[in-house]
Amino acid sequence: METNIRSLEHTRTNKMIQLTIKVMVITIFLGYIMIWVMMPTNTFWLHWLPRIHSATNSSYFGQQQGGNIVIYTTPILIIAIMSCIYLHLQNKLSHHQSTPNNLWGQLAIVRGPLGIISWTEVSFLIMFVALLVWSFSAYLHAMFANITTQSASKMGEKVWEVKLDSIALMLGLIGNICLSLLFFPVTRGSPVLRLLGLTSESTIKYHIWIGNLTMMFFIAHGLCYIVFWGTTHQISQMMKWEKIGISNVAGEVGLFIGIVICLPGFYLFLIDRILRLLQSQQKVRLVSARVLPCQVVELNFSKTRGLKYNPTSLIFVNVPSISKLQWHPFTVTSSSNFDDEKLSVVIKSKGSWSQKLYEKLSMPSPMDHLQVSVEGPYGPISTNFQQYDKLVMFSGGSGITPFISIIRELLHMENNNNNNNTPQILLIPSFKKSEDLAMLQLILPISPTTLDISRLKLQICPYVTQEIGHTTEEQHLHRTIWFKPNPLDAPISPILGQNNWIWLGMIIVFSFIISLVFIALFTRFYIYPIDKGTNMIYSYSIRSVCSMVFICTAISITVSIAFLWNKRRNLKEMGQIQITDLPSPLASPGLSSWCYNEDREMESLPYESLIGASTNVNYGERPDFKKILTKCEGSRIGVLVSGPKMMRDDVAAICSSELSKKFVFQSISFTW
Repeated sequence: METNIRSLEHTRTNKMIQLTIKVMVITIFLGYIMIWVMMPTNTFWLHWLPRIHSATNSSYFGQQQGGNIVIYTTPILIIAIMSCIYLHLQNKLSHHQSTPNNLWGQLAIVRGPLGIISWTEVSFLIMFVALLVWSFSAYLHAMFANITTQSASKMGEKVWEVKLDSIALMLGLIGNICLSLLFFPVTRGSPVLRLLGLTSESTIKYHIWIGNLTMMFFIAHGLCYIVFWGTTHQISQMMKWEKIGISNVAGEVGLFIGIVICLPGFYLFLIDRILRLLQSQQKVRLVSARVLPCQVVELNFSKTRGLKYNPTSLIFVNVPSISKLQWHPFTVTSSSNFDDEKLSVVIKSKGSWSQKLYEKLSMPSPMDHLQVSVEGPYGPISTNFQQYDKLVMFSGGSGITPFISIIRELLHMENNNNNNNTPQILLIPSFKKSEDLAMLQLILPISPTTLDISRLKLQICPYVTQEIGHTTEEQHLHRTIWFKPNPLDAPISPILGQNNWIWLGMIIVFSFIISLVFIALFTRFYIYPIDKGTNMIYSYSIRSVCSMVFICTAISITVSIAFLWNKRRNLKEMGQIQITDLPSPLASPGLSSWCYNEDREMESLPYESLIGASTNVNYGERPDFKKILTKCEGSRIGVLVSGPKMMRDDVAAICSSELSKKFVFQSISFTW
């Protein structure tokens, strides 16, 4: 009783802290947006910015550098640090607790060129477009207001030439806005994206769009200046590299300010990239593989108990024997609660890389070892499926893989939860051929389980669309391969330990402080004696390059220390992990005693109890989404779709209709 009371008090305290963090993040974000809104105005340039530069002026950061760091960099880094604390507290909360419906996560648009997007994405898109339109019009109005025939004649130019000069400058400034947001969507471990309920996989399309928009503005900026210089007989400006101010050769508009503006996103991206680089250098232990006749491979990796992840997560896999440079993302099909020492992925043979992997593992003479590196896993911060009365999951082909992890997670919950509030599951997988039905065998792991499978309320209604009946062709057997352990391989482990969000927050804080110290010492003891605080002598380009070197050095130092510290702790845990789930060595000619190659029929008793009785295969037709959903009973039904775009759009349209308020739609897509 006392334990429950303490747990409730602890949960209540965590939620209050999270609410406080949200309020602070929103306040800082609104202030940051206000700076961007005011930037095109005379008030900002004539009043606000001079005061900020005056207040931050010092011999350590100069007249402008300190103010620019305060305005453009610090707010985003503070938001990132607070996000890390919030996510750490979120992980501490029990995933069994029900959470209120997130209105911002609901569907806003289900069809169109933007794809399926939520209200969160729509709100940021509207703010981004509004900021661009406002900045364009405000800059244009402010610049054109003082252009007259008299002012143009004093400069020896025509009015349209002066306006073209202003437009070129304005395009460069607008391009800087796009550049400042460019790296946020591709930061896989970004705490800011996780706080918003987004992932880098769902937002990478925005990185592509913003990148194209940035290039468009900068190309237009450069072309306008080329036309301007050509008509005013200043074409030699194209070859100028000014020591102070703008460098035309590099096509810069306020080089130093531009770098500082895009620094927050690039800063977080650098931290994420270095962490990914360190993790990807480790070769991981591949325990076993299942090769199915439908050209599907399941890889089972060893992992530490401290590595926790949520269903629908993904990892990036590299197999050097196929390609040393290619990294491919695959959905994690295992559950860290169901099997705390294994991590599994399923790979469908579609492209050349996956085809080569399938051929390697399906060779008559089995392999005894396969060298693999992984990066991740990456996934949502929470997946509270117990808030639903029923889960309806539609999949197409290999799109079934994220649902395997969900089913395993719910099986674990059902066997460890006395409240009996695990939702019913209706799985509707669609396959082209009947041989693809073998993928249903992957719902349970290769290792025997002590969990009571019959407790899971699972119904499977598969569809085979390109066959009118069960094939009479010879049934191929599937193969299980156990690999020989290599002492150089290690289990997959969390790169920053179990408290990874706290570690990430500390990396951001200390790397930022160290970079400021480096820049301050460099400015005070090297630049200031030369420049004397005038900003008119020392080269802007060299200063900017040195600042980037200091930032990269600071990030490398802090990330390396954090990585090595946690690696040392992980090694202790790895030493306790025993190699489990290995078969007895077979004295078979030509086979290694560790490489166990077994061909067997697809059916076995556990799978029959889970799948056989609850499966009714439909041949020669596609699922009628509306009919299936109409028959579903319950006040709150989760609808998950993983498959082709047309499937996702059709189901999203049904769930977002006025007659379907009880449905909560979630799209799982890994196409950009």
